[in-house]
Amino acid sequence: MDLCRRPILILIALFWCGVSVCAHELPTVIVTGHYDNSIGSSDAASQGVIGAELLRNRALLRPAEVMEFIPGMVVTQHSGDGKANQYFLRGMNLDHGTDFATTINGVPINMPTHAHGHGYSDLNILIPELVNRVEYRKGPYFASEGDFSSAGSANIIYRTKIEQPFVSMTLGQRGYVRGVAAGSREISDGVTLLSAVERLNNDGPWTTPEGLRKLNALFTLSGGSPRESWSTSFSTYTARWNSTDQVPQRLIDAGSYQGQPFGRFDSLDPSDGATTSRMSLSGNWRRSENNQLTAVQWYAIQYDLDLYSNFTYALERSTDQFAQKDHRNVLGAKAFRTWSFDFGPERSMLNTLGIQVRQDQIRVGLYDTVQRQIQGTVRDDRVRQTMLGVYGQNEFNWSPWFRTIAGIRADQLSANVTSYTLAENSGLASAFKLSPKISAIFGPWNKTELFFNAGKGFHSNDARGMTSRVDPKTGLPIDRVPGLVSSRGQEAGIKTEIVPHLQSALAFWRLDFDSELVYVGDAGNTEAGRPSKRTGIEWSNHWTPGDHFLMDVNLAWTKPRYADNDPAGNHIVNATQRVANLTFALRNLGPWSGSLGIRYIGSAPLIEDNSIRSTSSLTTNLRVSRKISNDITIAMDVLNLTDRKNNDISYYYTSRVAGEPASGIDGVHVHPAEPRTVRISARIQF
Repeated sequence: MDLCRRPILILIALFWCGVSVCAHELPTVIVTGHYDNSIGSSDAASQGVIGAELLRNRALLRPAEVMEFIPGMVVTQHSGDGKANQYFLRGMNLDHGTDFATTINGVPINMPTHAHGHGYSDLNILIPELVNRVEYRKGPYFASEGDFSSAGSANIIYRTKIEQPFVSMTLGQRGYVRGVAAGSREISDGVTLLSAVERLNNDGPWTTPEGLRKLNALFTLSGGSPRESWSTSFSTYTARWNSTDQVPQRLIDAGSYQGQPFGRFDSLDPSDGATTSRMSLSGNWRRSENNQLTAVQWYAIQYDLDLYSNFTYALERSTDQFAQKDHRNVLGAKAFRTWSFDFGPERSMLNTLGIQVRQDQIRVGLYDTVQRQIQGTVRDDRVRQTMLGVYGQNEFNWSPWFRTIAGIRADQLSANVTSYTLAENSGLASAFKLSPKISAIFGPWNKTELFFNAGKGFHSNDARGMTSRVDPKTGLPIDRVPGLVSSRGQEAGIKTEIVPHLQSALAFWRLDFDSELVYVGDAGNTEAGRPSKRTGIEWSNHWTPGDHFLMDVNLAWTKPRYADNDPAGNHIVNATQRVANLTFALRNLGPWSGSLGIRYIGSAPLIEDNSIRSTSSLTTNLRVSRKISNDITIAMDVLNLTDRKNNDISYYYTSRVAGEPASGIDGVHVHPAEPRTVRISARIQF
C-alpha cells in the first residue's frame, strides 16, 4: 500500500469509531477585552490570549504585525510586501515561519517543502478587522502542537458574526489605498453568513514602485448552539507586486552606482517580484455533552507562488535573478475528543485523544531567469508529502492548588519525491518522532501561579533534502538530511495578579535543537545545520488601571549559541538577543482614543564569530482616532513616527555588481524599513 495513503485510511477509521481529534483545545473562549491571561487560564507562563479590542487600538504597517502582540515576537520584511514576512522569536530567526506554527481558525498557514522557505507562512491573507482573538503558546510543551511549533504556535480566530456591517477606507502616502467591507446576516433560523472583502494598492517608498495589488475575500456560514456548533468557510486571495530586495550597504555608503545616485530605497534588479494566490475551503464541527467535547475540522487549500528574486546581482551570471515556483493542493483534517471525571470536590481529570493528518501535493521548481524569463532549470520536482500525528494527554487536578499535565505525541512523515532534472534525487523517504510532554502548575496562592514545563518537539526538513544525493547546481554528492529533527525545551515561570489591575508573567526557558534547519532555497538544496541551544528570559506586563488607560511592557532576552565546537564560531547568525515592546493606550476620552507603541530590536551577529553585527532598531507608531458619531470613526496612523533609518533585516554574504571583481565582495546587505508614513482611515457602520 502507498505509504502516503495509510494516514488517510487511519484517520477515516478513527473518525468512524468516534475517537476524535486534533489538538487539545479547551471549550471556546469569548474574548471581548484586551487579554485573557488571568490566573487559572493557561498551562504555562508564556501562554495567553489577545483580544480584539487591543488589536483595534494599535497602528499596523502590515497585517502580519498582529503577531507582534505576542510578547517577544518581531515581524519584519526583507522583500516586497506581498511576500511572507520575516519572523523572530526566542532568539530564533524564524525566516518566513519555520519553527512557529500559525493557523487561522485552525487552518494551517505554514507550507512544508516550499519553493522559497520551508515552513513559509504568508499572513497577507489576514484581515485584521475580522480577528476576534489570538491564542498563542510558546515552547514544545503542548501535545496538540506538531510540526513547526518548537518555538511556539498561534491560532488566529476570526469572528463568525459582526454586530454592525461596516465599510472602512484608508488612504496613505506613496499610493497606499485600502478598502474593507464586512458584515453578517442571519439567512435562516440559527444560520449566519459572514462576508468580507479587502482590496489593497501600495507603491511604497521604493524607487521602483512596489505596485502591490491585493484582493482578499472571506465567506463563512455558521450555526448551532453552545452545545453543538458548526461553521464552513471559503476564502480567496490573490496578489502581485514588484520587489526591492536587500541591497549592499557598500553602495548605500558610496551614495552612487554607475554614475547615478544610489540610496536605501533603490533596487539593483527592478524586474524582481511575484504573483501568488490561495483558495481554501474548511469546516468545523464540535459538540459538548456529559463532560465530553468532540471536535472535527477539515480543510482543502489550493496555493500558487511565482517568485523572482536576485540577491547576489551578477556573481554567477550577468544577472543572478532566479525564479521559485510553488504550485500545490493541500488536504487535511483534525479531530479530538476530551472527557472528564470528578473524584470529589477537589480532584478531577481531563483526558484528550487527538489525530491530525495533512497531505501536500506539490510541484516545486527553481529556475535561472532574466527579467522573469526562464533561461534554465536548476531543479524541478513533484513532491507528495503526508504528515500524520496522533497524541494523548492527561490533565489531573490533584488539589485546588496543584495540577499536572502529561502528554505524548507520535508523528510520521512520508514523502515521495520525483525529480525531473536529476533522477538520483528521486525516491521515497519517511521519518518518525515520539515527543513526550509534562507540565506542573502550582497555585493559585495570593493570585499567583507557578509553572514548570518540559517537552520534546521537532521540526521537519524539506522533503527534497530527504531524498537528494546530488547538489542540483554543482553536481557534487551531498548527504541526505533527516526528515524530522528533535527539539527539547524546559521552562519555569510565574504569573501573578497580586498588584491590582496588573497581569505579570515571568518565564525562564531553554530550547535545544539537534540540528538547525538550513534550507537554501535559492540554491535548491537543504543542509543539515549545527546543533544549537538557547536560553532566555521573558517578562510581560499588562496594566489596565481603569476604563481609559492601558499599558503593555514586554521584555525578552535570549542567549542563542551553537552547541558544538567549530573554529568558525558559536554565534547563531541573525539570532536577535533583545526585544522590547512598550505600548500606551488611551481609550474613550469622550470621542477620542489613541495609542503609542515603541518597539526595540537589538543587534544580532551576522557571522558565527560575532565580529560583524547588525544595528539595533527603534520604531515608534502612533494612532489617534475620533468618533464623529456612533457609526463613523476616523483615525490617523503615523508609522515610524521619528523617521528613523532602521533596517528590517541585515545579512552578510558575497555579491557582485558591475565593475567589481569576478569573485565578488563580502559585505552587509540590508532591506530598509519604511520611512515615516501617514495614513488616514474612515470607518462607517450601518
